[in-house]
Amino acid sequence: MLWLRRHTNNRDFVLISSVFVGLAAGLAAVVLKLLVHYIQALLAYGNRLLNQPLWLVVFPLVGILLTVFLVQAFFNGKIGRGTANILFIISQKSSLVERHKMFSHILTSGITAGFGGSAGLESPIVVTGSAIGSNFGRDYHLNYRDRTLLLACGAAAGIAAVFNTPIAGVLFAIEVLLTDISIAAFIPLIISAVVGALCSKIILREDILFYFGEISAFDADNVLFYVLLGIMTGLLSVYYTRMVLFVEELFEPYQKKVYARALVGGVLLGLLILLFPPLFGEGYNSIKILETGDISALLQNSWLWFVGTNKWLLLCFVGALALVKVFATTFTIASGGNGGNFAPSMFVGAHAGFFFSRLLNMVNIGPLPETNFTLVGMAGILSGVMHAPLTAVFLIAEITGGYTLMIPLMLVSATSFALVKYYEPYSLDTKKLAQRGDLITRNKDKTVLRIMKIQHLIERDFQPVQPDTTLGELVQVIAHSRRNLFPVVNEAQGLEGIILLENVREIMFKPEKYETVTAKQLMVQPPVMVQYDDNMADVMKKFDESGVWNLPVLKGKKYLGFVSKSSIFTKYRKLLIKTTEA
Repeated sequence: MLWLRRHTNNRDFVLISSVFVGLAAGLAAVVLKLLVHYIQALLAYGNRLLNQPLWLVVFPLVGILLTVFLVQAFFNGKIGRGTANILFIISQKSSLVERHKMFSHILTSGITAGFGGSAGLESPIVVTGSAIGSNFGRDYHLNYRDRTLLLACGAAAGIAAVFNTPIAGVLFAIEVLLTDISIAAFIPLIISAVVGALCSKIILREDILFYFGEISAFDADNVLFYVLLGIMTGLLSVYYTRMVLFVEELFEPYQKKVYARALVGGVLLGLLILLFPPLFGEGYNSIKILETGDISALLQNSWLWFVGTNKWLLLCFVGALALVKVFATTFTIASGGNGGNFAPSMFVGAHAGFFFSRLLNMVNIGPLPETNFTLVGMAGILSGVMHAPLTAVFLIAEITGGYTLMIPLMLVSATSFALVKYYEPYSLDTKKLAQRGDLITRNKDKTVLRIMKIQHLIERDFQPVQPDTTLGELVQVIAHSRRNLFPVVNEAQGLEGIILLENVREIMFKPEKYETVTAKQLMVQPPVMVQYDDNMADVMKKFDESGVWNLPVLKGKKYLGFVSKSSIFTKYRKLLIKTTEA
């Protein structure tokens, strides 16, 4: 690769690199899926020997505790979970992902999901693939833009390999990770996604994740029902997002008590699994049961077995699964397990779609094809939770072979996304980043202003004087200063006012006043002041309203220095170049 780096131009090297990044990320996805498979096979064998379904409640707790132990013992208690962490690294750390993330998320998420944690593998593989692409770019000294592109290539390959969906992998990278995209960037993304999908197909011999054999042709008479399903999945997506954030806040007091947090979350998850066994693991088996139509199988080992005696109660059980899955997933992740909300979103969508269609069939409105609604329901929740409608449409179409339902998939996804966007402007992964101002958006001006921080722009070479400083002493300060502005600061470092050179130019040449005139008499009040924690948008507004070029910066009442328009413009230009080119 070093020879290629020296003897090829930058564009060709990125294309070649996308092959190796896609291969590495694809193999990482294969390793992760095999790890989960063998752990679950081992646990299933042990459970048969013990012949105690209650062990299914204990296993997730054990997995969470093991994950927490590994994170604390080998990764200093921090591994940076989820797609939000990658978005933060892109915007704040020049797309430089820590090296340990190339393997730490495979190990921890494999253990969490393998032992039955109710979370998906997709976010961990996105982090893993992103780390592979980022570190490949770092090792070969690529600039920020190319390094970010390879990071996205790794994520696309990971998604493609996990689901065997190369198109969805490319669209995920474009919709979620890359804030702007050129036509030239499509080629590396496509190459990586195809290579990643081939790894899964060749090694694991997988075709499609779900086989929906009873998919019916799209019936235009059902358009209204698909729109209603889109509205329903949109509202469920808002519920999902807000419940995740609500439960995470409940776990905040336990952030430093990592094992207590793991115990609390693991026990709560176990109690849910006692009532709703399909919450064990990712939940793909439950989706396959929905496809058969015999939903009584969902009650196996449940303490709510009596629900199966009535078809209405059984349908309510399916609807309840769509509502409680968010709690199971958040208990898993917030308590210290590793996983994501991709697979859980599909779980919720499938159960919501099935519930909606069967309910209408049972009340003789229809008939509606339940398999079709189960399938498109997954796209509705994915679109609403991830804010990635194109990814949702093509992911569901690819993993199910349901291209005949492209119109309802697009209809439900678009309806859900439009509704969610009204209530939740940011996705589940980006909401906290946006609240902190750490999110790169497609609006470059807003992005750069969010990145800029006052503390990095404070100029401290303004010579302060005290209120009782005489004119004679002030003249000596002026003679040795390159500035034309002098802050008047008291003994407690509080700002009393400012002295402008233009206001003392005439009097400074009258020696007879050197001992009688003081700084307090010469100072004026600044038109406005900036606080240390002000965001840059507020600072620029203060500059516009005051019409000055320098404003004092205070931390509470303590004077720190000045911020100037010229330094802001200089920093702005540098960051604008960084977020677009290098």
